[in-house]
Amino acid sequence: MSARATASQPTADTTVESLEQFRAELTGYCYRMLGSAFDAEDAVQETMTRAWRALDRFEGRSSLRTWLYSIANNVCFDALNARKRRARPMDLSEATTVDSPVGETLAGDTWIEPMPDGRVLTTGGDPAEMVVARESIRLAFLAALQSLPPRQRAVLILRDVLRWQASEVAELLDTTVASANSALQRARATLASRGEDGNPTAPSKEPDEELLARYVDAFERYDIDSLTALIAEDATQSMPPYAMWLQGRNDILDWWVGPGAACRGSRLVPTTANGRVAFGQYRPSGPGGSFEPWALQVLEIVDGRVVDFSFFLDTDRVFPLFGLPPTPD
Repeated sequence: MSARATASQPTADTTVESLEQFRAELTGYCYRMLGSAFDAEDAVQETMTRAWRALDRFEGRSSLRTWLYSIANNVCFDALNARKRRARPMDLSEATTVDSPVGETLAGDTWIEPMPDGRVLTTGGDPAEMVVARESIRLAFLAALQSLPPRQRAVLILRDVLRWQASEVAELLDTTVASANSALQRARATLASRGEDGNPTAPSKEPDEELLARYVDAFERYDIDSLTALIAEDATQSMPPYAMWLQGRNDILDWWVGPGAACRGSRLVPTTANGRVAFGQYRPSGPGGSFEPWALQVLEIVDGRVVDFSFFLDTDRVFPLFGLPPTPD
């Protein structure tokens, strides 16, 4: 096994803490497999429960880490067999216009869900590996992964994200190296057809604090001229659980001053999601103009411009997940 797939062997002294040290990376794996923060955490909890119950039968032929991944993989496969794949609004329909009706809301299990960075990203590791980890939980990359059959999805995550060797992946999936390599090539080809690289790389430029301060100031003042300078011309916007989505800076800003005008006067609380800048958005739409949760904004920023806005409106579930307060104060 490579250094990435090794860990101390479980012994009679193995404790809950020995298993818990792997929770964050297992959550990251299950999240990439399932596309849902809540499903991923359920899958990891089931993994830990199965592992704890089976510790006395573990023979130590592989590392504790590899053994846990094997259990997690089986849990994810079981879950995927029983559910449809998750997606983003742009995966399901053509872009709408400002004049189009908002339309129906679709069930929560339709959508890719956001994930707090702290649940899946560990600190203090190799910087290059941290970049790959962050890029591989981007919303667009997550959606592309969901288009792969479960086995191809697992192979690509293990090989291109976690950097396991082909022999390790073959052992984990109980297949041959040739079969694992073939699945990897097919997975890479599918992602390439969707404009995604199977080997996640660094963004062209990290957003700086000055840019983020400008965005917060402009959004909270609802200064459309200032926002225009911060948004890419071909930017996109989606608002799960609504199926509608917009493409183009003009349509986005027309929406904000038209159907979305109730967002004027909002307040933003910073957080991080999916390796990206995010904000809890609070609208002054409560009693007496009080602020109440409206959306989790996840921003994709490239070369100093916002290229994608994802507004997740299920604040009853999402805000507690991110530890966001009930009011911006």
